Amino acid sequence: CPVVLAPKNSSVAMPPPADIVKVAIEWPGAFPKLMEIDQKKPLSSIIKEVCDGWSLANHDQFALQHADSSNFYITEKNRNEIKNGAILRLTTSPAQNAQQLHERIQSSSMDAKLEALKDLANYSRDVTFAQEFINLDGISLLTQMVESGTERYQKLQKIMKPCFGDMLSFTLTAFVELMDHGIVSWDTFSVAFIKKIASYVNKFASDISILQRSLAILESMVLNSHDLYQKVAQEITIGQLIPHLQGTDQEIQTYTIAVINALFLKAPDDKRQEMANILAQKQLRSIILTHVIRAQRAINNEMAHQLYVLQVLTFNLLEDRMMTKMDPQDQAQRDIIFELRRIAFDAESEPNNSSGSMEKRKSMYTRDYKKLGFINHVNPALDFTQTPPGMLALDNMLYFAKHHQDAYIRIVLENSSREDKHECPFGRSSIELTKMLCEILKVGELPSETCNDFHPMFFTHDRSFEEFFCICIQLLNKTWKEMRATSEDFNKARKTVMQVVKEQIMRALTTKPSSLDQFKSKLQNLSYTEILKIRQSERMNQEDFQSRPILELKEKIQPEILELIKQQRLNRLVEGTCFRKLNSRRRQDKFWYCRLSPNHKVLHYGDLEESPQGEVPHDSLQDKLPVADIKAVVTGKDCPHMKEKGALKQNKEVLELAFSILYDSSGQLNFIAPDKHEYCVWTDGLNALLGKDMLSDLTRNDLDTLLSMEIKLRLLDLENIQIPDAPPPIPKEPSNYDFVYDCN
Repeated sequence: CPVVLAPKNSSVAMPPPADIVKVAIEWPGAFPKLMEIDQKKPLSSIIKEVCDGWSLANHDQFALQHADSSNFYITEKNRNEIKNGAILRLTTSPAQNAQQLHERIQSSSMDAKLEALKDLANYSRDVTFAQEFINLDGISLLTQMVESGTERYQKLQKIMKPCFGDMLSFTLTAFVELMDHGIVSWDTFSVAFIKKIASYVNKFASDISILQRSLAILESMVLNSHDLYQKVAQEITIGQLIPHLQGTDQEIQTYTIAVINALFLKAPDDKRQEMANILAQKQLRSIILTHVIRAQRAINNEMAHQLYVLQVLTFNLLEDRMMTKMDPQDQAQRDIIFELRRIAFDAESEPNNSSGSMEKRKSMYTRDYKKLGFINHVNPALDFTQTPPGMLALDNMLYFAKHHQDAYIRIVLENSSREDKHECPFGRSSIELTKMLCEILKVGELPSETCNDFHPMFFTHDRSFEEFFCICIQLLNKTWKEMRATSEDFNKARKTVMQVVKEQIMRALTTKPSSLDQFKSKLQNLSYTEILKIRQSERMNQEDFQSRPILELKEKIQPEILELIKQQRLNRLVEGTCFRKLNSRRRQDKFWYCRLSPNHKVLHYGDLEESPQGEVPHDSLQDKLPVADIKAVVTGKDCPHMKEKGALKQNKEVLELAFSILYDSSGQLNFIAPDKHEYCVWTDGLNALLGKDMLSDLTRNDLDTLLSMEIKLRLLDLENIQIPDAPPPIPKEPSNYDFVYDCN
């Protein structure tokens, strides 16, 4: 095929250089200009060139900004976000704009002041502007306006109430946005300012925007400063917050629970139980159940997260008892064990057996403690010296004995009267079960920043953990009998029975039952026989053939399966994922999206205003990272954003979802995956792009599943045929080859 060379002077369409971006630039009162921006040139030179085109002097007082809804300034740091076809606007510089707004918001004209505050609330989202405004001591000006400005316009408030409300709303919005950049410390605010913000929670209950910003400010104060926590706790009461949960606005409800959670989280250990008692007195749980969980509307992700946090913080109140060893010499603690014995056996023993000798009574108590299933029959207090579960196990046993007395007596007497060695020791079982339930509910661990996994049933009862235990101890007793476990070798039986019970509980919890009764009903359908059927079914689906021919077949087809998994991972990266930019105020999270180009050569990423519905097109993502520039992918504690200080960075679950792309000498792209599945998909895909092995749990599971399916498909024709462990022997060579047909 002949090659045709273009003549020297002929025009051939060449792709534009990578550093050249074609944009349109607007200026009020003039036609937009089409311009090619050279990204290698200093930004100041580009601005001067634009100003010269419109004959504008003092180019250092101008700047470029995006002409979209964000209006963010373009700086040397973010100029790479400019994409071909972008529309930019020539405008006043951030410093000049900040100076003008600083003067305008102090105007004596109410209309001018209102318009200035509205502009300030909009511009404050941009960190470049925010830095300039803060340099002018803008935060102090806003706090002074909040502290004293309201009195100044108190007379006008009655006749200009809507205008006053809007002014305050824009002021608080600007304050929230400016503080969200993390430039100014929260420790600098006065008690007068805190009092004002706290007063708005009551005064402006009907003004959603003011109430929302006030609650957001209070939450951030509590979370970011110990001193402010104490001041806020003095100014705001649970009683003032509760009414906001009884409204219909889910966003206000979310902010309200967030403030309660913040106060709960930051409270000293000795105050936390006191606060929990106040929440119980104010019937917080039943109000949340009625007005939030059972309201006729879907619960959004942020509300689900706040409910999860409240659930975790509530269960964490049990940590103290869980880590408290029983003192065998403490009479009050010993009395609890006496009460367990009395409830179980006093009905069948002689009342007030004071006539018997001390030795006889000790002998009777020892016998009864053995029937109760304790290890130490003489002094059962020694059974509760292990932590966890410590005294929490004894608390649960007493609650069960008092509030579910019939079930308690039935379990104890039923097992103490068995003579076939299949009795389930109530004491030891309760201790092991309490420990397991604490592990399932992660008692003592800080709430995750990304988890939304709350269980509605735990909001249906004031003593939900104890009720949870009562249901599960009856399940354990039932499963023990079904498995015909023996108490002779309790440690072995405990391991097998507890595994089944944990599986039953976890499977029931996965269905998110709406009440404890529904949870109990789910467990009834998950008998030991049913668990065996489920396991058998899963085992058949994941059957692992171990004969030598099958292993050789696996070895042969494994590269094909790995290539298939690799392609799936890369396809998912091409589709892209929406990631969160976590900050101190989680409800105002920013979103960003990252996806791989179809040719697998470039990663496109950029910020989003909100979580997208479906895929985000490549051309709407401002930034690019060539795959060839990627030096390494790191995970967990090795990530740069996980080495920073802060409570979020110490969270175990967040660490497990963190990964970073390292490029150039110091460049980095930091991720926190929305869940474990996306984490595995992205780390696998990135490793595949770099020519490295895919080592995630998801890859191992997919490989096992696909290998198993492929082998089963290939062996369909060999059904009911015994596959030998060794290949058949090769027959001897024939004595002659006369039977061979020569086709020539």
